[in-house]
Formats: sequence, structure tokens, C-alpha cells
Amino acid sequence: METPGSQSSLHRANLERVVRAVRMAGSLTQAEIARSTGLSAATVSNIVRELKDSGTVDVTPTSAGGRRARSVSLSGDAGIVVGIDFGHAHLRVALGNLAHKVLAEQAEPIDVDASASQGFDRAEQLVKELLDSAGIDRRKIIGVGLGVPGPIDVETGTLGSTAILPGWAGTNPRDELETRLGTPVHVDNDANLGALGELVWGSGRGVADLAYIKVASGVGAGLVMGGQVYRGPGGTAGEIGHITLDESGPVCRCGNRGCLETFTAARYVLPLLAPGYGSELTMPQVVTLARDGDPGCQRMVADVGRHVGRGVANLCNLLNPSRLVLGGDLAEAGDLVLDPVRDSVARYAIPSAARQLSVVSGALGSRAEVLGALALVLNEMGDAPLLSAPPEVVAASR
Repeated sequence: METPGSQSSLHRANLERVVRAVRMAGSLTQAEIARSTGLSAATVSNIVRELKDSGTVDVTPTSAGGRRARSVSLSGDAGIVVGIDFGHAHLRVALGNLAHKVLAEQAEPIDVDASASQGFDRAEQLVKELLDSAGIDRRKIIGVGLGVPGPIDVETGTLGSTAILPGWAGTNPRDELETRLGTPVHVDNDANLGALGELVWGSGRGVADLAYIKVASGVGAGLVMGGQVYRGPGGTAGEIGHITLDESGPVCRCGNRGCLETFTAARYVLPLLAPGYGSELTMPQVVTLARDGDPGCQRMVADVGRHVGRGVANLCNLLNPSRLVLGGDLAEAGDLVLDPVRDSVARYAIPSAARQLSVVSGALGSRAEVLGALALVLNEMGDAPLLSAPPEVVAASR
């Protein structure tokens, strides 16, 4: 047995610090590992050599600052993580390894009025199909990340009331999928996963404090503070869609009037264009028409951007993030929507907070949430690193 404070327990702790740092970043040079862990260069070199010999990490030549270096990443055979994203009208599943490489991915339409059990049935089947097509043994899965478009109770794990997936309210997606897939499942709402995906792979890389705003059938925000997603004690942080803009405005699904969502979400703004464009118009079509110069759609996109900017200004005044990443279908409009967001932030936010904020489109598009689900697994593994993975996973890495 390892005695606390002994050389063997200290060595084990250092091994886990290195593995954890590499797992969260995807790949790091040895110098970057030393800086992020606080370990000496010599200690990192010895640990990397040990992990390489055991098959836990791969080491490849690279360069950093014009000098030769060695890039360290977890072995592609060390284990598989699964990401599942349920949206308003889609199901997307992805497989990735611990080196942050996406191995397979597939999306398909889903009936939002279908029962939760039907959705879980299809997700389970899609995971199986991707594993089979990629030739991956199911036993190599070490965790699943699941995204849903609604608030998750942090104590019970149940999905709260949602108008987007009405048949799912009160279900426990984590327990259901853990039973079906036989592996730990981590659940979060789609906005938080979008923030995590952009933080790890997209427009938020290298930023410690950001807000990810997703404008789709609803409006939500994923908040990153100090490099970590902030959920709040009840898991409802980031409900920016219910900031009041006009107390005499339209009645919102939350019961209040004039919420940001009633001025920006697709379910509210698309009917305003229906008389001239038809009732089947979608937000992606609006964005395409706006980029092609259609004045009505350009006005709609700009109006939505200005309203979103007012909500973002409130976030600036409260949290002072350094970057705003806009996701969802609207982000494809580029500066047609980003410029109005910036204008509102400049008008309503504290000047010092507005100056420090950069407003950008998400880099991952519709993939942000499912990639965030993959990152969620890596993040939630916390202090249970690869060295403590199930025996068959460790054996496979050797």
C-alpha cells in the first residue's frame, strides 16, 4: 500500500497531474506540461518517458518558438469517449479518443414530439452503428457526454420543464443512458456544451472567461469563468433568454413578458416574416437570404443582433467576460449580426467592460454541442485519470 506523503504516492500524484494536463489540452509540449503542472522539466521528462514506455502517451517531434520540441498526447488506443447531442430537431453522435481526435460522427433529424424512450433508443442504436463502422470495441468506451436543450437539476439529474422537448420533462437522461450503455454518463444543457466545445476546439481557445450565446428555438448562454463552465448551484446559470427587455412585450413561455427570447428566438421572429416569405421559412434560410442581400431578412438579422447585444451588455456588466462567441444558426450571418451585437454592447455596457470584449462567431457551427459533449467527459473525469481506468482500457493501451 502507498503511504500518504511517501515517495511512491508523490510519484503517483505527479503521474496523474501530467496525464490530467495532457488529457484536458489534447496535446502539450514537455515545456508546456512543466508550466501547467508546476513540475520541474527533469521530472516531466522522466514521467513522460515512463508513460510512453507503458503505452499511455504518444510523443512526436514538433517545434515551439522556432525550437525543436516534443509533443505529448494520450495514446489513441487508451480509450474512447462518446458525445451525444439532442437538439430541437436533431440527434448528433460523435466518437473521440483521449488525444482529442474525432473518430466518427453522424447526425440525423429527430421528432421533437417523440417520447424520451424513443430518443434514447435511437441514440443507443446510433452509438452502436458508429462503433461498428469504426471497428471499435464497445468495452473501450470510458465515458459518455450528453447534451439536452433544457436545464438539468444538479442534485437529481432530471431534466426540468422545457418547451423544446416537452415529452422529456422529469426524465433522468443520465441514469437512462448509463443503464443502456453500461458506462458513466455526464449530462449538461446544450449551451454549456457549446461553450465547452468552443473553449476546447473553437473560437474560445486560449480564453479563460467567455460567454457562448446560442440563438435557436430558444436562447441560452454557456458561461466560462476561470477556464471552467459555471453552472450555478442549481444548474440554471446562463438563462440569458429570460432577461426582460420590455415589460409590456410578448408573453414568454416562462410566464413573464418581453423576455430576450421573445425578440430573438426562431419561434417568435420567423412568424414576423411569414406574410412575405411563407410559413415554412427557417432561420438558416433567413441567414442565406440576408447574406444574398435581401433587405427584409437583413433587417430581421440586425434586429435580433441588437436585442442579443442588450443581453450581452448585461453579462458584460455582471461578469466582464473577454470574449462573446455567438452560436446557433444565426452565427452564420457573420458581421450582419455581429456588428449590431457590438453596437448594443457599446451602448449599454460599462465602457471598460465593452472595450475588453471581443465578439466573434463560433468556429464549430452545429457541431459545437456534440464536441462539447466529448470535452465534458474529459473534463468530468477530474481526478480519475487514465491511470485509474478500467483494466481492459489500460490493457488496450499497451
